[in-house]
Amino acid sequence: MEIEESEAPPSPRQPKEPPKIRRLDVSVVNRIAAGEVIQRPVSAVKELIENSLDARSTAINVAVKDGGLKLIQVSDDGHGIRYEDLPILCERHTTSKLSTFEDLQTVKSMGFRGEALASMTYVAHVTVTTITEGQLHGYRVSYRDGVMEHEPKACAAVKGTQIMVENLFYNMVARRKTLQNSADDYSKIVDLLSRFAIHHIGLSFSCRKHGAARADVHTIATSSRLDAIKSVYGVSVAHNLLKVEARDDDPSSSIFEMNGFISNASYSAKKTTMVLFINDRLVECTALKRAMEVVYAATLPKASKPFIYMAITLPPEHVDVNIHPTKREVSLLSQEVIIGNIQSVVESKLRNSNEARTFQEQTIEPSASCPIIASPTVAKKDRHYNPSSSGPKSQKVPVQKMVRTDSLDPAGRLHAYLQAKPLTNLENTNSLTAVRSSIRQRRNPKETADLTSIQELLNEIDSKCHSGLLDIIRHCTYVGMADDVYALVQHNTNLYLANVVNLSKELMYQQVLRRFAHFNGIKLSDPAPLPELITLALKEEDLDPECSENDDLGKKIAEVDWEDEKNCLQGISAALGNFYAVHPPLLPNPSGDGLQFYKRSKHLSASDDGIDFSDNGGNDNKMEDEIDHELLSEAQMAWSQREWSIQHVLFPSLRLFLKPPPSMATNGTFVQVASLEKLYKIFERC
Repeated sequence: MEIEESEAPPSPRQPKEPPKIRRLDVSVVNRIAAGEVIQRPVSAVKELIENSLDARSTAINVAVKDGGLKLIQVSDDGHGIRYEDLPILCERHTTSKLSTFEDLQTVKSMGFRGEALASMTYVAHVTVTTITEGQLHGYRVSYRDGVMEHEPKACAAVKGTQIMVENLFYNMVARRKTLQNSADDYSKIVDLLSRFAIHHIGLSFSCRKHGAARADVHTIATSSRLDAIKSVYGVSVAHNLLKVEARDDDPSSSIFEMNGFISNASYSAKKTTMVLFINDRLVECTALKRAMEVVYAATLPKASKPFIYMAITLPPEHVDVNIHPTKREVSLLSQEVIIGNIQSVVESKLRNSNEARTFQEQTIEPSASCPIIASPTVAKKDRHYNPSSSGPKSQKVPVQKMVRTDSLDPAGRLHAYLQAKPLTNLENTNSLTAVRSSIRQRRNPKETADLTSIQELLNEIDSKCHSGLLDIIRHCTYVGMADDVYALVQHNTNLYLANVVNLSKELMYQQVLRRFAHFNGIKLSDPAPLPELITLALKEEDLDPECSENDDLGKKIAEVDWEDEKNCLQGISAALGNFYAVHPPLLPNPSGDGLQFYKRSKHLSASDDGIDFSDNGGNDNKMEDEIDHELLSEAQMAWSQREWSIQHVLFPSLRLFLKPPPSMATNGTFVQVASLEKLYKIFERC
């Protein structure tokens, strides 16, 4: 019998060699860099405008076609470009703004890297026409991949420089496909020109679509910034602005000067408009914008989105301008101190202006088809209007899906339908302005604590955030308190009961974690016996000190796992969250059945006020209930202050900071009580 030969075992896989490192071609490197500097058409326009500003121009005109993908043309009347500089104009890192690295510490010009024009030539076709003072004619030259396509040609030209960028991203297919919405890109360019126009009021700006007879932005040089804002953003915006100024000359803290305009309580908009210039450079500052939004949310009753223009001036050496590829952001020395000072000034200005609101009147003209009685009406909310845009008419929303409230508008609160009560001591002595003055900034620190356990707990909060509840919290309308614990809130066409105790407890817990290591420190000579102190505090709040069950519960609460860092910090944060939660006051709610608590019996004798007790079986005394007005007034103040804080402090803070965990969807924190669609179905069957 033949025996088959066994197959040889497979040879072990040969280890693959690591990939070889290659030097990229210069054209590839430049194209990658160009994609970072010129991210979309508005990036190119911003770079070209800043070049015009550096050229000491007094008039800057922009023309755009297809949102900037087909054509961007920027013309100015600046000093122009020398003929000798044209060969290297579009090479990378060629600039007239600085020569050494040390110059970067004190640079005052908008541009300094020498990358913008070079980047454009790698992703578009660039043509430059320029003339300098004293020349009889100008020169025109085209560039591609950083070099001239031909020698400069003599041509007729007006004073200054004109740069045309054509077929932007023609060699970047993926980028071009993502930028097909030309209307969206053009609106961004219009917004950019508007921001430059209200800051550089000594210049004239214009922006129009290529071939259009009318400009969408057109300003002339003026001495009044308020007039510039009125010309760009409208009369109603300008009429609702407050002038703000702040400065600090203390070298030990910060050196800066700020002036600007902020919207008052009468202004209303759907989104925040913040125009920020630092040393004449248009930038963004997330921390400052967030601080302003928190101030408005805590100070104004509507918590509306503000309009803010600020110009901050600092010593050039206190600003690091080289931290972002598009120079959109800068880093400031003593940034937290500067933001804190500005926030205090803005908060004080808003508090002083919130005592009165101004409404403009508009007379409605009667028409033949609809005659009306002439009467003044409140002016419509200002809206940004683009003359060139013509969108389709809005479709009619079915009545069962119509949302009849705005989460940013306080109109329609539950209190409007309740009987007006006489002014209480709280309203007499503590006006809303006085109460709001105690509200300070509740802003998350820029950096969290450098502890692994804190980072893990924060990551758990962020990763487990319930998206549905987050949308409800961010866009709900506060209606009023349904009882001592639950508040009524509306989201779209649904009505919910929200447990304010659970919400505030979770909010405070998350805030403790996010602000960990940013609290003021207290150094004790000897370690504090925390378990004993916690037990003592619990006994102080115990309403029934003789109950042994409360003692056992207090001991369990006082026990904290000090060995495991994560459990320890989580327990402390949870305890602090519970401590600062919006619990009901100890005194019963004086409305409804709670009023019985404030009644006390009083003995009346037959001689009091000539009262006849003959029908009382001959008894000489009678019991009568008397209300303890002092205690009742204290309770009314506590409950009124709590409800005010829930509406004006808690819910604005929830919208800004809370990341709701999934447990809130099942533990009764949110309970849906009504749905407009379902109600219509019920009514249709009736």
